[in-house]
Amino acid sequence: MSAATPVLEGRGIVKRFGHVVALDGADFELYPGEIAAIIGDNGAGKSTLIKTLSGALQPDEGEIRLDGSRVHFRSPRDARKVGIETVYQELAVAPALDIAANIFLGRERRRRGPLGALRMLDKGAMRRHAADHLAELQIRVGSIAQPVETLSGGQRQGVAVARAASWAQRVVIMDEPTAALGVKETRQVLDLIKRVRERGLPVVLISHDMPHVFELADRIHIVRLGRRVAVVTPRTHTMPEAVAIMTGATRGELEQALTTEPP
Repeated sequence: MSAATPVLEGRGIVKRFGHVVALDGADFELYPGEIAAIIGDNGAGKSTLIKTLSGALQPDEGEIRLDGSRVHFRSPRDARKVGIETVYQELAVAPALDIAANIFLGRERRRRGPLGALRMLDKGAMRRHAADHLAELQIRVGSIAQPVETLSGGQRQGVAVARAASWAQRVVIMDEPTAALGVKETRQVLDLIKRVRERGLPVVLISHDMPHVFELADRIHIVRLGRRVAVVTPRTHTMPEAVAIMTGATRGELEQALTTEPP
């Protein structure tokens, strides 16, 4: 795969919900080793776009490509099978289960039981692997065996991100990962996103927090009314300029942004 080939790409994505057009020919590219942010007003189509890219929704028109080859995801399971993991804004953690069980949720390791054919959960192996992975990502918890419901909001988000990073082979998608977190916990999650990228995984980031976007993102996709209207970078545009493009305030800035070259 050449450096210019996107790891994940959406071309002309259309998604309708009855008479409502949520995506109207949306495009997106994620390149190797980058953090690509998606920003836009409420209802612009940000979450719908990542849900089509991750298999939670199927587009009515357009195509999705992985490493240059067209793919069709019928469910998030299909996307996970090819190495795309998603952390949604509504955390999909099981509060009553421990940290290791959450990281292995749906992928539990088993061992032979005393009756041979009976396969039991290999809790020891799962806890060792989970502890090693959290240590690698510098996520600090009291005990790998503690229930997730005893963790802080930032730690719970860390577990969700660690699960995605543990299983992702190609892409990690994050939808508002710092929503409802305090300042300290937000800082921890932002640093965690950087470490995920440092491990070689490109990241798709949706966030309404512009300072976070400009701190993390290599490129910023701006969507409005279900379409991508520009791609900018923190080097070429300021936050007020990006907001102006997002809201359609200035046509001149929009035309300039559309000429921004990919890495």
